[in-house]
Amino acid sequence: MAERMIEMELLKQLEALVPYDETEQADQAVMIAYLKEHDDAFLRSNRIAHFTASAWIVNQDKNKVLLIYHNIYDSWGWCGGHADGERDLLACALKEAREETGLEAFTVLDEKPLSCEIAPVFAHRKNGKAVNAHLHLNVSYALMADDRSPLRIKPDENSGVKWFAIDHYEEVIREQDMLPIYRKLTKRILTK
Repeated sequence: MAERMIEMELLKQLEALVPYDETEQADQAVMIAYLKEHDDAFLRSNRIAHFTASAWIVNQDKNKVLLIYHNIYDSWGWCGGHADGERDLLACALKEAREETGLEAFTVLDEKPLSCEIAPVFAHRKNGKAVNAHLHLNVSYALMADDRSPLRIKPDENSGVKWFAIDHYEEVIREQDMLPIYRKLTKRILTK
């Protein structure tokens, strides 16, 4: 029963999110429909699409963004991961941010989603196993952290954790298709 209530709250939050552009509007509609139609939308066992959560993390002055170097994607990018049954996607984003950066203390800038996006994941290998191509139905949240706190990598997922100037992080992103999402997140977080 509690899981269903959390799911309904996520549904309300997704429905209330004002889309940034036509792409987010289209993604939002698909994600809302998928949430309503698939009982396994929060599980990786749904090999077509499943929910994930990400964190766009800035420092106290909002002039730096914290990125990790993803081993699989060979690029700097946001923190995040699979819901793996967790319906509270903010809790999932916080868990992933802690695991992937080594930081413990975060300020949640808003308990509502910062954005939603559908991200294609191409077939790859993880921990020696094949992972089929699928979609991540991602919900992003705005977090703040102290840029003086020590950072730690998570070797099985990333090989770097670093603060970048918010007006220069784009230079290190190799996944060019992620840049529109990161730009959207940056624009939104600077208004919080």
